[in-house]
Amino acid sequence: MRELIPASWAPVLAAETEQPYFADLEAFLKTERAEHQVFPPEDEVFAALEATPYEDVKVVLIGQDPYHDDGQAHGMCFSVRPGVRIPPSLRNMYKELDTDLGVAPVKHGYLKAWADQGVLLLNTVLTVRAHEPASHKDRGWEKFTDAVIKDVSAREKPVVFVLWGAHAKKKAKLIDASRHAIVQGAHPSPLSAKLFFGSKPFSAVNEALAGFGQEPIDWKLPETV
Repeated sequence: MRELIPASWAPVLAAETEQPYFADLEAFLKTERAEHQVFPPEDEVFAALEATPYEDVKVVLIGQDPYHDDGQAHGMCFSVRPGVRIPPSLRNMYKELDTDLGVAPVKHGYLKAWADQGVLLLNTVLTVRAHEPASHKDRGWEKFTDAVIKDVSAREKPVVFVLWGAHAKKKAKLIDASRHAIVQGAHPSPLSAKLFFGSKPFSAVNEALAGFGQEPIDWKLPETV
């Protein structure tokens, strides 16, 4: 599996993939894929890293677990494949984006246009057994994605980290807040949407980027993909 890590990230994460836990994770996933349906497909596990090369990261949006229903997960947090029904959390993100920046919702949930601009759409766990949420939790992915966060934090170029909900906020300790910006808030899931609405995270990200002398993210997604 380590051979699937994209070229820009491979040298950065080389030491991490040599750790014993990563070999254990690879063995676990090999067995899981032999005995169960696992999302996303193997060639899309590192899709977020593929879409946003290490040197191009401007924003890190941290999710948790991949979507676990058929056809949803494709390796980027909150995003679903074209043609798949928009999940509730993403629908709430679109509502807040409209309130915050006047960006009208599109009819799909495919967020690659954000990734192409430097938004790393990083789940903390990168695989899941079909229809069994959190089934690959505590198998090693968290150590790996913590390393991704720390490696981005170690870069000289400043980045905006977006931490929604208690799970993501725990990652703040991995980030050098003296050099990077952290935008924190409630998770957009229906359970906490009342607190998420009105938090204006998208404009906060762009204001932080402007403060770093960087171009803002164009949060408007293409109508068709």
